[in-house]
Amino acid sequence: MDAEGLGWLLVPLQQLVSWGAAGAMVFGGVVPYIPQYRDIRRTQNAEGFSTYVCLVLLVANILRILFWFGRRFEAPLLWQSVVMILTMLLMLKLCTEVRVANELNLKRRVFAASRWSSCGRAATPSRRSTSC
Repeated sequence: MDAEGLGWLLVPLQQLVSWGAAGAMVFGGVVPYIPQYRDIRRTQNAEGFSTYVCLVLLVANILRILFWFGRRFEAPLLWQSVVMILTMLLMLKLCTEVRVANELNLKRRVFAASRWSSCGRAATPSRRSTSC
């Protein structure tokens, strides 16, 4: 088996490896955010996630896309920026929804607690109902 005989195998294999590397480059930056997204969605708690990181990544990727118009670079890097911007927007949307829902629930609990104690129910030792 000489090198010319393996040419039919090496060229498609090289193309496949090239596409795989490009795909890993495009989607590799998004992979760490998948468990964070699932965890925030499952627990409905976005306390540990920094929206400032999203801001920095959004600005960096937008600048990279703007730079592409002036001086072209490889397409996988451009697609990586597009995918990363979409990911950061999804993370911001989820965090905003979770934080707004948590704040509304907290305000409802505080309102209910203040209403409950102002009726005299909290100070009344018996179980009879009091009217407010």
